[in-house]
Amino acid sequence: MLNWSKIDTVLLDMDGTLLDLHFDNHFWLNVIPEQHAIVRNIGLDEAKADIAKRYQAVHGQIQWYCLDYWEQQLNLPIMELKRQTQHLIKVREDVPAFLTALRQAGKELILLTNAHPESVILKFEKTAIDNYLDGVVSTHQYGVSKEHQSLWQQVHADLEFDKQRTLFIDDSLSVLKAAKEFGIGHLLAVANPDSKQPHNEISDYLNITDFSHVHP
Repeated sequence: MLNWSKIDTVLLDMDGTLLDLHFDNHFWLNVIPEQHAIVRNIGLDEAKADIAKRYQAVHGQIQWYCLDYWEQQLNLPIMELKRQTQHLIKVREDVPAFLTALRQAGKELILLTNAHPESVILKFEKTAIDNYLDGVVSTHQYGVSKEHQSLWQQVHADLEFDKQRTLFIDDSLSVLKAAKEFGIGHLLAVANPDSKQPHNEISDYLNITDFSHVHP
């Protein structure tokens, strides 16, 4: 599996990696279309189709992850709606023991997320996962998402981690591909980001469905 003796820094995704992606999937695929239907006075199917088209247009771009962008586009109080559904925000059950083991092994733990800073704060308030971390980076600080090389170049310049001695963990294959292209030495995919959905079949990357299998 992972050779921990060759890893100093662990870069961690948040949604779908440390936290159950069910909250985000439910919010963006159910709550937002429902609210969009009400505001536009259209049927739910029409609202879902319109929202899906809007998502696709900016998929993988920083706008896709930007709450301000969607608030402006849809005329909806995004953060207020998130707070109304915040009871669904949950840490994966296998994560606290994994992060504790990493800290005990002396690894540097940095959250590297595409999530908007306001969303990050809300999730920290609900889960306290920030207590395990040495650093937090939202890609909104750089104006470009993890899918793009310019983000990796800027983060590397600022954090000065050793690429070859860094592990990056994410549930997005497109993001893992970008990390691999940048030269991150160790990659791990999460194959079960949403507890309410079937596991993903992943062949291109070392992957897990339970962090207990990769403790240092």
